[in-house]
Amino acid sequence: MSSPSTPSIERSSLARGYTIALISAAILSTTAIFIRYLTETYRLPALVLAFWREVFVALSLLIALAALGALPLLRVERRHLPYLFGYGFVLAIFNALWTLSVSLNGAAISTVLAYSSGAFTALLGWWLLHEEFGWVKVVAVMLSLGGCVLVSGALGVNAWLDNPVGILTGLLSGLGYAVYSLMGRSASLRGLNTWGTLFYIFGFAAVFMLAVNLLGGGMLPGTVSEPAGLLWLGNAVLGWGILLLLAAGPTLAGYGTYNLSLSLLPSSVANLILTLEPAFTALIAYLLLHERLTLTQVEGGLLTMAGVAFLRLYEGREGRASKR
Repeated sequence: MSSPSTPSIERSSLARGYTIALISAAILSTTAIFIRYLTETYRLPALVLAFWREVFVALSLLIALAALGALPLLRVERRHLPYLFGYGFVLAIFNALWTLSVSLNGAAISTVLAYSSGAFTALLGWWLLHEEFGWVKVVAVMLSLGGCVLVSGALGVNAWLDNPVGILTGLLSGLGYAVYSLMGRSASLRGLNTWGTLFYIFGFAAVFMLAVNLLGGGMLPGTVSEPAGLLWLGNAVLGWGILLLLAAGPTLAGYGTYNLSLSLLPSSVANLILTLEPAFTALIAYLLLHERLTLTQVEGGLLTMAGVAFLRLYEGREGRASKR
């Protein structure tokens, strides 16, 4: 009899999956540092930033694969292209919703709402991919979300009641993140290579984000009023360099390791582990930006990690029982 939470995953793959997912959370947690620098220093519109980020991710991956002689990884069967096109669309929608949520709610509440994806992923994984959703995952979801609330500081009730449109946008961003996770899991089940998948979905997402910026005409938050605005950074060499570093570093490496973890873990488990990202972000902000961690943030980080640890210990125990 195999583990109830991971019926088709061996213990060794489970351990590798947890390690890779934790690395992914740590890498992705640096994203906010880069974005904060670009938006505050250069006033770069959010959706313009998202467009160039996706362009540079696809280009960086193409160059890296060419340098490693691994361009054959980009070959996919024609029957998979519609799926990758839809996957790229989901990625673009998620990025747009998350960015709009930040503009409507601020960083704290938008982060909490985005990490409602843990609950959405567990529910959708149970519904669409027939993944187990027992009491263990329920407890892990509650601990992880509770930790996210504490780490981000979103404890003020008025902030949730005074902005229903912003809250809805934030919840939709969490749903978008959950769908992205499920499609990543589905891509691995289809046998699609992680890095080839990333190239196509970021390429397609860049096309979608270009359309949003051109058709938005400055009416949508974070877009520009004319095509020339896409070159917002102009001759700011450092700004372009930071943007390229954002794409090639935390975005490419973070999404790459996350998608790789989805080939080893159920999507709900991988997404729960990624809820450690706010705790990592708080720690990085303390070390690099000298932002002090409050006692509440420390407690939230411990609560989130407790949710992941609880899930891991339970599955490890079940795996040992199965082996016996």
